[in-house]
Amino acid sequence: MATRRQHRRAFPLVPLLISLLACAAYGRLISDGASPSAPLVSVLRLAAPAKAAAEEKCEQSYGFLPCTTTVLGNLFLVLVYGLLMFKAATYLSGGSELLLEIMGPGLVGGLLLPILGALPDALLVLVSGLSGSKETAQSQVQIGMGLLAGSTVFLLTLLWGTCVVVGKCDLGPNGEAVDLTNTKGFSLTATGITTDVQTRYAAWIMGISVIPFIVAQFPKMLKTHHGQRLAVLLALILSFLLVLSYCLFQVFQPWIQRRKLAYAKHKHVISGILRHAQMQSLGRLLNEDGTPNEDVIRKLFYKIDMDGNHTLSRAELHALIVGINFEEVDFDKMDAVEKVMKDFDTSRNDTVEEEEFVQGMKKWLNEAKHSVPSSGPFSKKFINDYHERTRQEHDELIDRADEAVESVENPAWCITKAVGFLVLGAAIAAAFADPLVDAVHNFSNATHIPSFFISFIALPLATNSSEAVSAIIFASRKKQRTCSLTFSEVYGGVTMNNTLCLGVFLALIYFRNLMWDFSSEVLIILVVCVVMALFTSFRTTFPLWTCLVAYMLYPLSLVIVYILDYIFGWS
Repeated sequence: MATRRQHRRAFPLVPLLISLLACAAYGRLISDGASPSAPLVSVLRLAAPAKAAAEEKCEQSYGFLPCTTTVLGNLFLVLVYGLLMFKAATYLSGGSELLLEIMGPGLVGGLLLPILGALPDALLVLVSGLSGSKETAQSQVQIGMGLLAGSTVFLLTLLWGTCVVVGKCDLGPNGEAVDLTNTKGFSLTATGITTDVQTRYAAWIMGISVIPFIVAQFPKMLKTHHGQRLAVLLALILSFLLVLSYCLFQVFQPWIQRRKLAYAKHKHVISGILRHAQMQSLGRLLNEDGTPNEDVIRKLFYKIDMDGNHTLSRAELHALIVGINFEEVDFDKMDAVEKVMKDFDTSRNDTVEEEEFVQGMKKWLNEAKHSVPSSGPFSKKFINDYHERTRQEHDELIDRADEAVESVENPAWCITKAVGFLVLGAAIAAAFADPLVDAVHNFSNATHIPSFFISFIALPLATNSSEAVSAIIFASRKKQRTCSLTFSEVYGGVTMNNTLCLGVFLALIYFRNLMWDFSSEVLIILVVCVVMALFTSFRTTFPLWTCLVAYMLYPLSLVIVYILDYIFGWS
């Protein structure tokens, strides 16, 4: 997953302290020991049936955090604990990106960042079914499934569509978005965003990540209860194997990127040599039937062979490459000589003979014809088109490259601050995940609204708001590179939800021997993920109208769950 590098300000602790003080102060009003004559308590008590308030027992989290049995009281707690989880996500995101600026990609960008990004969701999923009796866990685990489904749907619908809206540019004649141009307003077909090919790969990976859901749901699809625990166990193992594979892919991605960049530079050297031969008025490199012109190739060989010994040495190839104008592409000339020698010197005698040169040039020309088929093998601008194509490929890889680690003043202090943010964020998330789940559960009981819908709508806003705001700001820069990084991270977030968070959820189901009864919830995850994966993995340009497709999937998901659960009785 490509990762943004942003210079973030230090996160103030004031909002965090205000939240804690408000929660503590409010707790004195709504706890069991509160004075019944307090005006606020009277208002809150009226919001819930008196009988329910009398019968239910108010249990404080950790023995001191506030609790309540009223609708407004639990709503207040959901908002406060949600804000605290939002701050936890903010600290985790800021600390991990500070580490990325100092240490660069690899283990940090590929392993640490994806796991830390999913940590708040994973903790909420974990505590939803960890505490209490089996019956309590079975009822509260619905909150974990609501968070899983809600986060995935939120990222792929509301956030995805909003990033298209704020990142839109005018679509050029070639159908791609033109960076930093926005003159056509909100035209549904003439504006949009363009991402790179790498982003399509992230969408493919996201589509693959739904496989554990299918494995766990397989007995339900067959309408049998036999083998359900085995299916959950297999899905659990598969989830963590996919997490491991995804993290390894992210760790080695910088190395893959460097290999691709080296290959792109070599292709540009090849196209430069071909264009040089064409410009030397030695004749057309292709015959009328599109086959390589051996006479012209041999003329080029004799022109490069300065000493006339009918072989080309490394020095002669170096002189050829140095004499060619490669514009703004920077590369190691000696490394280029080594690669050209490797392409041509099939006898491995450290010189290039005439026949080896002819065969090597034929191979280059055939590869060039496959790269620019639209130019046609007989076009006079065929070589120029190929040269321009290789330069563009090189520039795109340079834009996507995130290999260099920026120089940071006082790196020791930055590392200390990053670790402090990570520890603080993890501590807040661990401390308030359980109270938040309890507050959602109590609010559901007080309002008779299914906990799934509350967790589906509210919890993703708490755990994903920091990344959502960051993604929207980044997309608003209206460049292909920033849009590519933004959407890659969206797909990466969904992938971690479908693997790491699902793995935690399945572990709860298996080790606490809970029922797997989430057919409608799994269905909407599959529908949204598969639709968006197919929609995004086969194209790189998305006109503005595509945001409407994403937006419509959000309410459609809620409607599907409601109809299947409460009309057809699926769950």
